Amino acid sequence: MRFMVMVKATAESEAGIMPSEELMAAMGRYNEELLEAGVLLAGEGLQPSSKGARVMFSGSQRSVRHGPFVETQELIAGFWIFQVESLEKCIEWVKRCPNPMPSDSEIEIRQIFEVEDFGDEFSPELREQEARIRTRINSDD
Repeated sequence: MRFMVMVKATAESEAGIMPSEELMAAMGRYNEELLEAGVLLAGEGLQPSSKGARVMFSGSQRSVRHGPFVETQELIAGFWIFQVESLEKCIEWVKRCPNPMPSDSEIEIRQIFEVEDFGDEFSPELREQEARIRTRINSDD
């Protein structure tokens, strides 16, 4: 099972305050532990929302709103993709994480859909297309 593990933004991360050397070192050790255990598939920090944008969809219309976005508690400051046997295993790994922020913080965990989750609606043609896309993504490494 794959999970997206999202570090929620804080006032500090939205202000662009960089983590301390001590926190970066602790996170580096944690990431190495995840990698050695075969859990870590990807992970990145994100720039503050002031450097981002949102595209809103309404039928065929598109509109763009540039950051910053005010709902800090709903924003994401970084993420990992973990591959583990269960939600419980993912929670165990996340509980071992150093606090990713100087102040109180929160990490959200969401399971990623797998091809099998879509059932019969995911036709053989769509499965073949998905396989081609994944092959190309993985070959660009």
